Amino acid sequence: MLRTILITLSLSLCAAGAWSDATLPTKDLEGTQDNPLLKRYEGSFIVAHDGKAFDEFVLPTGPLKEDTDKERRDQHNNHWFAPEQSLALEGRTTRLVYVVPAGRSPLEIVRNYQDEIEALGGQVLFACKGEACGGDPGRSSSGGGGEMSLAMVLYPEERINDPAFSNGNCALTERIKDQRYLAAELPEQQAHVSVLTYTLKVGSSCKALDGRTVAVVDIVESQGREQKMVKVDAAAMARAIATTGRIALYGILFDFDQAVVKAESAPALTEIAALLTANPDLKLLVVGHTDMAGTFEYNRALSQRRAEAVVTALVRDHDVDNARLLPVGVSFAAPLASNQTEEGRAQNRRVELVQY
Repeated sequence: MLRTILITLSLSLCAAGAWSDATLPTKDLEGTQDNPLLKRYEGSFIVAHDGKAFDEFVLPTGPLKEDTDKERRDQHNNHWFAPEQSLALEGRTTRLVYVVPAGRSPLEIVRNYQDEIEALGGQVLFACKGEACGGDPGRSSSGGGGEMSLAMVLYPEERINDPAFSNGNCALTERIKDQRYLAAELPEQQAHVSVLTYTLKVGSSCKALDGRTVAVVDIVESQGREQKMVKVDAAAMARAIATTGRIALYGILFDFDQAVVKAESAPALTEIAALLTANPDLKLLVVGHTDMAGTFEYNRALSQRRAEAVVTALVRDHDVDNARLLPVGVSFAAPLASNQTEEGRAQNRRVELVQY
């Protein structure tokens, strides 16, 4: 029912002109710029971007292979594919999506990036084209009921937050052809680069970009993460709950897009258990919050699973009575800051304890 309502609302907004069709870009998306490590192809314009001060990125260094469990699917009912070889990277991430000048092929673009990388002392770790990359070579980051694509592995549709029918959204979600890819290392810069190029095959509201080549560039710069977490002990939790009825915690950690509590969360869980031991009548909602990367429904399910994982860890590892905890996932319904900046998104990704 909710999906039907959302689709109806989307169609109504389109009819009312709330969303604009894609247009040929004549300047970069406002507030964007190149990463200083790597130049763009001359005449290209940035139509989408993303990045985090510290994040994970899986860099494919081999073709995609279907999971041996043929029944495994992603959340869009696609057959699951993953790189045969890959590097699990951490560091500052930058994603830039360019629409390149007319008449330029994906091969020309990827060769230019290769030249630039080698001129910087880098080396290509893996390169492929079309079907040789594995998965569905005709899909970008969007699509369901078929096979996963390389673009879906690099950046699944749930992470795209560009407005519908915008240049960025069209560049990342429409059908594609002539896919080319390279993964490279820049040793002197302590960075890795992923370049995916393809030509768009579009229609309807994205028709202005039909036949244009897109370059999707991901850069991961290895660096230590800032240690800004402040330990909140049981006494501080108790004071905050007594005053406001709630407390936001940032010491409970999860990997990107996962709902497994990381080992680094142990100190925060220990303090929550101490809070409950010291206050035997206290009952808590364990509320999962996300930023706005991805759809509301997807994040609601993710935040619910994360809240449940916290409850499970407290019950299993600290002998907390399950009846005193109620997991709740609210997606990005209650932000503490703007989701338009990385600082704001980091503030919004949290677990809250709420007395009930």
